This record gives sequence, C-alpha cells and structure tokens, in this order.
Amino acid sequence: MAKKVAVIGAGVSGLISLKCCVDEGLEPTCFERTEDIGGVWRYKENVEDGRASIYQSVITNTSKEMSCFSDFPMPEDFPNFLHNSKLLEYFRMFATKFDLLKYIQFQTTVLSVRKCPDFSSSGQWKVVTQSNGKEHSAVFDAVMVCSGHHVLPHIPLKSFPGIERFKGQYFHSRQYKHPDGFEGKRILVIGTGNSGSDIAVELSKKSAQVFISTRHGTWVMSRISEDGYPWDSVFHTRFRSMLRNVLPRTVVKWMIEQQMNRWFNHENYGLEPQNKYVMKEPVLNDDLPSRLLHGAIKVKSTVKELMETSAIFDDGTVEENIDVIVFATGYTFSFPFLEDSLVKVENNMVSLYKYIFPAHLEKSTLACIGLIQPLGSIFPTAELQARWVTRVFKGLCSLPSERTMVMDMIKRNEKRIDLFGKSQSQTLQTNYVDYLDELALEIGAKPDFCSLLFKDPKLAVRLYFGPCNSYQYRLAGPGQWEGARSAIFTQKQRILKPLKTRSLKNSSNFPVSILLKILGLLAVVVDFFCQLQWS
Repeated sequence: MAKKVAVIGAGVSGLISLKCCVDEGLEPTCFERTEDIGGVWRYKENVEDGRASIYQSVITNTSKEMSCFSDFPMPEDFPNFLHNSKLLEYFRMFATKFDLLKYIQFQTTVLSVRKCPDFSSSGQWKVVTQSNGKEHSAVFDAVMVCSGHHVLPHIPLKSFPGIERFKGQYFHSRQYKHPDGFEGKRILVIGTGNSGSDIAVELSKKSAQVFISTRHGTWVMSRISEDGYPWDSVFHTRFRSMLRNVLPRTVVKWMIEQQMNRWFNHENYGLEPQNKYVMKEPVLNDDLPSRLLHGAIKVKSTVKELMETSAIFDDGTVEENIDVIVFATGYTFSFPFLEDSLVKVENNMVSLYKYIFPAHLEKSTLACIGLIQPLGSIFPTAELQARWVTRVFKGLCSLPSERTMVMDMIKRNEKRIDLFGKSQSQTLQTNYVDYLDELALEIGAKPDFCSLLFKDPKLAVRLYFGPCNSYQYRLAGPGQWEGARSAIFTQKQRILKPLKTRSLKNSSNFPVSILLKILGLLAVVVDFFCQLQWS
C-alpha cells in the first residue's frame, strides 16, 4: 500500500489531490515551482516560462454551484460566474479550511520522476527536485501529476504562408493581458475558442476594428439560460444526459442545433460550425453577438496568406492595414520530468486509462489528474479523479488487467472522435455527467436512485431532474458528507443570493406557467366529457 505521495503542482488539481490524500490517511508532499497556489487562475502581469498565463478579465465559464468542491460550497454571496481573483480567493479559503499549505514546497521545480530499481515489486519512484539552486531527491510510494495542460502555446506558423514578411506585431493569446496599448489598431484574432472570442470582444472596445478568423466555425452560448439561471445548472442534469444518450444521434444533434440557434441564428452571423453535428465544445460569450451587430468585430474565414500589412482569406477577400495578429490557437502539453515510456504525448494525445492511469505499469502508482476537458467544470471532475486515485494507491480499489484497460482506451477514443471530431482542441474532450458517474461508481459514491426513490423520493427527483453538481457524490460511500443533502436543496438560494441586491415588495409567487397548465388540463377534461356527451 502506498503511503508517501508526491503531488506535482499546486493548482486546482494539486490542491484537491492534497486533500484527497489527507482524507485517505496518506502522506502527501506537493512541489510547486512558483511562490503561490492557484495555477492558471492566479493572474500575473508578466508571462512566465513553464507557467500557465491568463488575461486580466478572465471569468469562469462554469457557475459556482457546478464548480465548487463537493464538501465545500462557495459562499452564497459570491457571484455565479467568478472573476479569476474571486476564484483564487475560494481556493485560498479551501486550502486554509483543510490546512493544505503545510504540505506544499513552493519555488521547487520537479526535474525528474524515475522508477526505482525495484519498481516491479515496490512501485516506488525517485523524484528529483530543485530549490534555491540545489537539487534534492526523495523516494515516494506514488506520484500524482497535476501540472495542467495550458502551458505550452501552439502556434502553427507553417499554416500561415507569408508570416515571415508580415510587418506588424503577432503573438499567442497566452501573451495577452489587457487591451491597453491596442487603441486605434486593426487587429486579426485567429481562432474562435473561448480565449479568442474573449480577447476579440475586449479589444473591439478600444481598437479601430477587430477581425476574427475561424476555420470551422463554432456554436456560441450565453452564460444565462432558462429563467436567467446559469447555463450549466440547466444543461447538466441526469435527465437531459439520459436523453442525449438514448435518443438517436440525428435527433440529439438536431436538438442541439435548435438549442444553439435559440439565442441567435449562427448562419446569419457567419459562425455556424462547418460540421454542426459534431459536439464540439461551445464558446461561452455573452458579448460576441452584440459586438458583431455593432460591426466592431467581423467574422472571416481561414487565413490563406499573409502579406506585409494585409491578410488574404480562403474565400478571396482581403483585409488591409492589419497592425496586430493574435494567435488564439490553443496549447500543447508535455511532461518534461517524465520519460516518454511512462506518459508519451503524440499529436497532443496521451494514452491513459480513463484519462488518468498509464496502462502498462506493473504497479498503478502514477496518475495524471486534471488532464481532461469535460463539457462542464473541471473542478468536480479532478476531485473525483483524485478520490479514486488515492483509493487505488491505498489498495482499496483496483484496476483491471492491462489488456482490459487498453481495450477501454481504444473504445473510448473511437467514441470521442465520433462525438467530438478529430480536432487537436478536442483530444481531451469527454461527456460530463457520464464521466463523473463512471468515476463515482469506481469508489462507491454514485447515488443509488432505486434505493432513494423509496427512502427519499424528494431527493431522488432533485438528483435526476436538477443540476448534477458535486454534492451528489458525497451522499453515500467513502467520504460521505453530512451536509450534502442540505447543500443540494439550498443551491437555488445560493444562486439567487448575489442577484437579490434590491429589495422588492412581496408579490404573488404563483407562477403563471402553472396556472396555464392547470387551465389546459381543465380544457382537456371538459373536451373529453363533451365528446362523451355527444357520443
């Protein structure tokens, strides 16, 4: 059984991994190369090599109730979508609450992680680190890699003929911090992911003109959904997930298209995805359609060629006097401290069992946490990964044979390509609720709906039709939290609390929609009896 665990990185995945280690009675040591916690969510004015970087205005795309850790709800007065500084505040509260800082060695870089000579029997690792210019080595029973995948910028310059003669400024979105200094510029943003769209919108408020180039198009969603509730609290329910799984694929894709076009017609705005039936991660941006209406942003097709001051697009159009090009073209990732034989990255992909474990190791004592891109919040996802991993390390859960794991990886990849396509940006994509339930099942924390229907039908209904949040995985099994049921039933008040900043006179709480349903039911009954009378 593993006891001493090395945790690499003190970002979101590293913090929750530390807590899970402590919960299971393990002895973790976390190595963080910078001076503080937070990882990608800790904004710094300067870009640092080897560290993720964000722009000053970044806010979360997933809401607080769907993003918090399972036994530590965010304060009810926190906004539903958090600025990066507010989210970092939550992480500090979390680290303080569970006394995690004492396990972290700051300004310590991991140089290498190697198998010990007796690995086949011990499963141990030799970890070499560097701090204050000195190297140190220690042996650990297990290793959790929590170093993230938004560090190495992907700039495919070979795909942009003429870039060498372009006289303006160009850089990766990783370098962007704020719109200061871009006043009056004509800017081309390449890429319509979340970062590209955010940056285009922000720059359009100060620049002369912004063009955004998209190769395949994209769906754009608002953070605001039905009745003003956060999008993910409406979209991620077990009921809706079940429908997406059981209905024919053509029906599901048609439903998604109708849902995406409910806000605005993507074809009219030049954004409709080229392959609209692939479930590519949508862009969450409340301002992009408005800036397109204003003319402050113009959508363009793929860049065919760059000239000294202009860009030629594959539809034959040309935009002159381009001053700046921002490459919002995503990231690649690597693990320089690991040998390729352990975790090999090829075409921005890694072969890991359930996105976590290398399948070929004699001992399951190496795991990657957070190396995934769910269609939902990464925080509860990484937490369930860490809960399972620490129980595997402790010997309370076991992995199947190497052959079974390899077959699972092949099938999972085929399904991923079928659902999300082959794009480099989709290599870590997975369905949200399905994956959470899959991990929870491994540790015995998935809610038992059949049992709940008899014991607590009100809770069962809420779990099935309400938001699938992290509290559900603390109702039973290892790590059970006595506050989980209450957190589930009070989530609505935490959603509404930060919005109710103005006192209103009491009004009737009887919804008109219910009244209409009752009247409709009465009409059906009356019609039924009228037909009986005439017959």
